[in-house]
Amino acid sequence: MQKVLIIEDDQEIIELLDIHLKDLGCEVTAVTNGLDGLTAASQARYNLIILDLMLPGLNGMEVCRRIRQNDRLTPILMLTARSEEIDKVMGLETGADDYLTKPFSIREFIARAKVIFRRNEEVSAPDINHGPPPLIHFDGLEIDLDKRKVSINDLRIDLSPKEFELLVLLASNPGKSYSRKRLLNLVWGYDFEGYEHTVNSHINRLRGKIESDIAAPKYILTTWGVGYRFNEEL
Repeated sequence: MQKVLIIEDDQEIIELLDIHLKDLGCEVTAVTNGLDGLTAASQARYNLIILDLMLPGLNGMEVCRRIRQNDRLTPILMLTARSEEIDKVMGLETGADDYLTKPFSIREFIARAKVIFRRNEEVSAPDINHGPPPLIHFDGLEIDLDKRKVSINDLRIDLSPKEFELLVLLASNPGKSYSRKRLLNLVWGYDFEGYEHTVNSHINRLRGKIESDIAAPKYILTTWGVGYRFNEEL
């Protein structure tokens, strides 16, 4: 059974999500303020945390940041009533894996939840038949799939689940260019127009962690007019 924590102060949204998550067979815990949400997240393991941005007690950004200090793996889906790009980017920078802007389609929410549950224990690299090797090496970069560990020159780099999956997919197929739409479909598992900027934000965060100079990246390159690729010349 999938365990889901909802941190949301709108009771109507809690009830709506609770109904549909339980229809998926989930065990749902809901709290209505940031401090209680942080406590709940630390006391049990969840397959998904649904986190509102605007919360009493402690806002969603700070809750997300504190969760990520000790937990890099649990997927966090942030809910926000704000539509400005900067708020979404800040949420991703803080450690959220994805976001939905209120009001959101329940169909879209269910689709994303299903993808998260399916991939909780998986690393997505669907473009190769045999799967990536357990260890991937490229000029100082090492990816250990079994341990979900990434290091640069033996220095461990902490990545979010989606950053890790993006890196594995690209590094498993060096030289192959992926459009933002294709990456959205392969890594997030859904295809919704207008969400390609989610990919851009994650690529920028990933580059900031693994590249010594993000203005002249060595590992993740831009294919102009297409999207991104991993450097095949390493």
